[in-house]
Amino acid sequence: MGNCSLKVGDECSFCKQISNEDVLAFAEVTGDKNPLHLDDDYAKDTVFKERIAHGMISAGVISAAIAMKLPGPGTTYLGQSLKFTGPVKIGDTVTASLRVKELKEKTKFTIATITTTCVNQEGRVVVEGEATVIPPEHKEDTACLN
Repeated sequence: MGNCSLKVGDECSFCKQISNEDVLAFAEVTGDKNPLHLDDDYAKDTVFKERIAHGMISAGVISAAIAMKLPGPGTTYLGQSLKFTGPVKIGDTVTASLRVKELKEKTKFTIATITTTCVNQEGRVVVEGEATVIPPEHKEDTACLN
């Protein structure tokens, strides 16, 4: 069986302010140069009335929370469902909150299902979903429970 220190109900959060530089770097790295994210004149004529961050940047905040906090370094990502429920504007602070929903013991490892939610600085949910990961074995107890 896997040797995992996680428990159902463990929680953690991770915050990141989304800057213009983040949006430009994401566009460059991924090739996603949608004018909704990069062109002020184009964006002002959309439903959002201004440029918004790529949705996958918020997904990246979830990934960072999982990789660095809960379960933490050494975690292997197996999957992630995402539902984008609101825009993230440039300058918004995104807080990814994680909660361990289920642990399945396998012969050689554990599979954790983690509920994932991102809110902006106003508390509005902007992304929700669920991650499936293999936590690292013999992990020191560094998970935050806030």
